[in-house]
Amino acid sequence: MLFTITNEPRDYAWGSTSLLADLEGREPTGAPEAEVWFGDHPGDPADLTDGTTLDAVTGGSLPYLLKLLAAGAPLSIQVHPTREQAREGFAREAGLDADDPARNYRDANHKPELIVALSERFEALGGLRPVSDTLRMLGAFADLPGVVELRARLGAGEAADALRDTLGWLLSGDAKAAVADIVAALQDADAEEFADALAAVRSIAARNPGDPGVVVALLMNFVVLSPGEAIFLRAGLLHAYVSGLGVEIMAASDNVLRGGLTPKHIDVPELLAIVDTTPSEVPVQRPGGADTTYEIPVPDFALRRILVDGETVVPVTGPTMVLATTDGVTAATQAGGALPVPVGTAVFATADEERVTLSGRGEAFVAEPGRD
Repeated sequence: MLFTITNEPRDYAWGSTSLLADLEGREPTGAPEAEVWFGDHPGDPADLTDGTTLDAVTGGSLPYLLKLLAAGAPLSIQVHPTREQAREGFAREAGLDADDPARNYRDANHKPELIVALSERFEALGGLRPVSDTLRMLGAFADLPGVVELRARLGAGEAADALRDTLGWLLSGDAKAAVADIVAALQDADAEEFADALAAVRSIAARNPGDPGVVVALLMNFVVLSPGEAIFLRAGLLHAYVSGLGVEIMAASDNVLRGGLTPKHIDVPELLAIVDTTPSEVPVQRPGGADTTYEIPVPDFALRRILVDGETVVPVTGPTMVLATTDGVTAATQAGGALPVPVGTAVFATADEERVTLSGRGEAFVAEPGRD
């Protein structure tokens, strides 16, 4: 069967006031619109046209959550646990209320995720930059005491250990004076090799005065995506979206350990237990013409981007969603008939369908469970 699913944008403070409205061709509401959830996660299951929600069809069993994400300001720097870490953490916090702000684990699942850019420029921070590169960047900073201490900490011992020590120091509350020094030196730092990253972190600093997460951002890789390009963010990888519009897919979870740029709860010991401080780049996946299947090394979800021009038959396995980002796409199944896919909505095909046929002209994303 086929169902049209919709949802209201979530009004997180970092949301854009225009990106979703522009995509859907409507007037902005004036309020931040951050995410639209297409899934059956109990935090915000998608709506059906009969007034019920998607979990009434799926029983809450979908292994993935598909979203439109519109960042008008940087999200919190964050990391997600492995499934084993999530199960252990969720059990440990069983005595806390579901909405307790001190709760780290909202469920017992991991949350690997993939973001695909829709806007002409999508900016993100992902993974910790090699220490040698960061030290070279910091060479362009004035020798204020906080900058000197940051260089010394990063240069002490093995890279992963030095980065873990540095994160703990920055987030402990003991580095306020050093953070102020580093942010002050950032304003005049001039390093052509890192010009884009420095400009991005200056903007982050202006929005988050005094936040140690600004310095954490300095330690991270700055990534810019063009439309159709994507990055996969595995468990343990520190990351933050900075600006732009994208399609995001993830395992069905809401587990987030935060490391800065947020007024929300930050549990430093738990963050340090979860984060992988091994320096690493985040590979950018580029679209392969009219039909791109993104590389996703987990079985929870798969995502395919199709530039529809006529008719395309897509074999599927399991419950499937079609999300169109331009008008003019229709989805059909043999048993379920055909439904248009207006921008800002999605079409859901139940697990008994073996193929979805896309017709018309436009850009569509097909989400389904992954394959082992």
